[in-house]
Amino acid sequence: MEIAVHVEPEAGQLPAVEYRWDADTDILTATLNNGGKGQGMSGSVEIEGADGSWLIFDVSGGRIAGVEVAVWPDVRKVAALAPPADAGPSLLTIPSRPSQPGIAALEIDTRLVADADAAERTIHFRFGAVRQVRAARIAQDLIFDVDESNHIAGVWLLNVPPFPTAQ
Repeated sequence: MEIAVHVEPEAGQLPAVEYRWDADTDILTATLNNGGKGQGMSGSVEIEGADGSWLIFDVSGGRIAGVEVAVWPDVRKVAALAPPADAGPSLLTIPSRPSQPGIAALEIDTRLVADADAAERTIHFRFGAVRQVRAARIAQDLIFDVDESNHIAGVWLLNVPPFPTAQ
């Protein structure tokens, strides 16, 4: 099963992203204020990697309101990791499924890979097989990779604050 989306250009101001680390559990949460609601599913989309890693999208009215990295996959550090320069401001909507319009949770089992720059301020998660994608910036520091079949193929977290260290 894949995560189908609708992507449209966004003419307004993109929301800011607020990051929060839970130092006890290593969970990273990225929350954004989407403003208006769209029309689509509300609930959670959980992506589980074969290694037990978990990435969760909080969805409200079809719009992604947050991303949580609940269990981290192995993160490969790369010397230079630049987000796509052509990531235009976008509205990304996860529609309700016609066969299950009241569904509140969706779980996807797939390959989950993570890359980070040396400082771990830019993190790129990729889902499933490697394929051609276009970039959709849905918030100031949040970009989604969408494949040519309009399925989510990855997500970029930008300007991630450092993990809190013990005092």
